Amino acid sequence: MIFGRRHWRGVSRIQGERSAALEQARGRIIMLSIFFMVAYGIVAIRALDISVFNGGQSSRLAMNADDVARGIKSRGEIRDRNGVLLAKSLPSVSLYVDPSIIIGADQLARDLVKIFPNHSYGDVLQKLQSPGRFTWIQRNISPAEQYEVLKLGQPGLGFEKEVQRIYPQGNLTAHLVGYANVDGKGLAGVERSFDNYLGEGEDLTLTLDVRLQHVLHREVTRAMHEFSAKAGTGVIMDVRSGEIVAGVSLPDFNPHDAGNAGQEEIFNRLTLGVYELGSMFKIFSTAAVLELKQIPLGYTFDATKPIKVGRFTINDYHAENRIMTVPEVFMYSSNIGSALMGQLVGTKALKNFYDDLGLLRPLQFEISEIGRPLMPNPWKDLNTLTASYGHGVATTPLQMATAVATVLNDGFLVKPRLVIPQDDESGHEKVGGEVRVLSEETSHKMRSLMRLVVTDGTGSKADVAGYDIGGKTGTAEKIGPDGRYQKKKLISSFVGAFPSSDPRYVIMVTIDEPVGNKQSYGYATAGWVAAPAVGRIVSSLASILGLEPDKKPAEQDSAAPLRHYIALKSREG
Repeated sequence: MIFGRRHWRGVSRIQGERSAALEQARGRIIMLSIFFMVAYGIVAIRALDISVFNGGQSSRLAMNADDVARGIKSRGEIRDRNGVLLAKSLPSVSLYVDPSIIIGADQLARDLVKIFPNHSYGDVLQKLQSPGRFTWIQRNISPAEQYEVLKLGQPGLGFEKEVQRIYPQGNLTAHLVGYANVDGKGLAGVERSFDNYLGEGEDLTLTLDVRLQHVLHREVTRAMHEFSAKAGTGVIMDVRSGEIVAGVSLPDFNPHDAGNAGQEEIFNRLTLGVYELGSMFKIFSTAAVLELKQIPLGYTFDATKPIKVGRFTINDYHAENRIMTVPEVFMYSSNIGSALMGQLVGTKALKNFYDDLGLLRPLQFEISEIGRPLMPNPWKDLNTLTASYGHGVATTPLQMATAVATVLNDGFLVKPRLVIPQDDESGHEKVGGEVRVLSEETSHKMRSLMRLVVTDGTGSKADVAGYDIGGKTGTAEKIGPDGRYQKKKLISSFVGAFPSSDPRYVIMVTIDEPVGNKQSYGYATAGWVAAPAVGRIVSSLASILGLEPDKKPAEQDSAAPLRHYIALKSREG
């Protein structure tokens, strides 16, 4: 019995030791299994992150290295003057198919149309059955779309790394910023003009201010809607530097989908549209007679009757039927008086003056979409009379605004700018010191005359209490397909200067084919259509830039001396 007990104790001890060893081995196996599961899990998650979501710095670096090896470069950014992003390139993937290894093309086509509803079943099916080993299905797809494609489990579908161009401001800056195609080639605006520069990854800063761009876009849109107009344009230019701080052309388009936009939307009316802009040309003919003939403001012109030259007759839209001084001719926008000014200046001298202002040749600007001005050829004496009030000479709205800025900039030629040099710290310095077109004295007289138009003339609806605004209206009939002027199809424009005593900004609004309404008593002229829009723009601009209204009394207004002068002349007459 004693031997038996000892024997079983030994057996039990041996069995216990074996059991402990087995338990220890089992624990190690479990720990090793967990380790491998975690390791495989990390690898799987990382693979999913890289292939589907493209996350993490190392994956981005790997992609960049791969892109460089394949010749793909990240296109440079475009920003506004305050650093607001206007255009940027982001990593993207595109879906392609290898038709030779597709399984079940019919069902796959149905599945892909559900993921990409902009495609038709027939179009996708055709691509799935096309010859060759590579056909694009959809360029620049979203992560969600890529995930849905992966769920299909089709071996013939693959993804290609690309770069997608995005425009955070959308339609707002479409015509000036422009757009690039799916392959990163600039096709319009700054994207086209600086295609190589941006393509090398270099960034651009534009003179645009998105805040003012919003204001301009809103007010041109409002004017179009209120007067049921076909189209409209607007620009805000810094007189001192020539910088374009805002510029719009309406209707506009979505730069992400430019291929589906119509010609009316793509066409840049601000820089490419060429129009007869009517009485705004009286700014230049008046400046010419003051500068070249040195006549005093009290010089008079007989506007008591129309001017007849052969079979042509020049009339006034708002006939005063009296003798008028220079300020009165300008203030009441007399065609007759302006034609007589042109006659006094002379054909050659007036044409040369217009040319010095840059009105008779294509504008030098930093985008390629630039219209060529139209003028009489040959330019006869009759053309001098009509060109004095904007009849027979056509130019772009931006070119008109630039020429007006030159007249107001102490007579120094202004060159429009859209791109700010990387090291530019000018802070809107004056442009003077290069090319002088007219004297400082004439420039100051024109500022006062333009203020008079707003306080007492055809541009009164542009006036804003507390703000010194000058300007000039321009209403012109459009030329029809038959070459004749159409009385019911107008181009109504207003160009404003703010503040008129020492202009900082030129603001111009042009509305194409406005229709009169009850509020305008049926009129669709510039004073009713475009002048109020400029007034609203000035009010918003002053608020955004923190410009306090002027509380000075009316007798200290910059137009007061001219108003007093006109009253004296009227009593003398």
